[in-house]
Amino acid sequence: MDSFCHDNAALSKLIRKEKNARMKLKLLAVLHFQDGKSRYQIADFLKVSRTSVNRWVSLYLSSGLEGLKDKPHCGRPSILSQDQLIQLKRYVDNKSNHGEKRKLTGGDIQLYIEKQFGVKYEISSVYKLMERF
Repeated sequence: MDSFCHDNAALSKLIRKEKNARMKLKLLAVLHFQDGKSRYQIADFLKVSRTSVNRWVSLYLSSGLEGLKDKPHCGRPSILSQDQLIQLKRYVDNKSNHGEKRKLTGGDIQLYIEKQFGVKYEISSVYKLMERF
C-alpha cells in the first residue's frame, strides 16, 4: 500500500467516521504531520507523548493506514475459565441493569470472584477484567 496515497481531505473524512478514540488520535497525528507540523507540535497539540507521535508517523510511513491498526494483544491468559467469565459477566450485567441503590464497585466484583471461584484478584486486575466486557 502506498503510504502517501491519502490526501488531507481523505484523512479528514476518515477521522470524522472513526469511532475508536485511539485510532482517531493516530489519524490526527498523521494529518498534522502531512500538514507540515513538527512531531513536537503534534504531541503538544494532541496531548500525547512525542514517542507515540514518532511511532504512529513511522508506522504510517512504512505501512500506511494498515500500520496504524492495533495489533491483538496476547497477554497472560485469564485465571478464570470461559464459563466462569460468562457467569461473572452475567452477575455484573444483572447488578448494573437492575437499578441497584448502590453502584457495583470493583471491590464487590473482587469479593464475588473470590467467593464464587476461590480466586483472589488484585483490584487493578478486576478492573482490567471488566474492560474486556
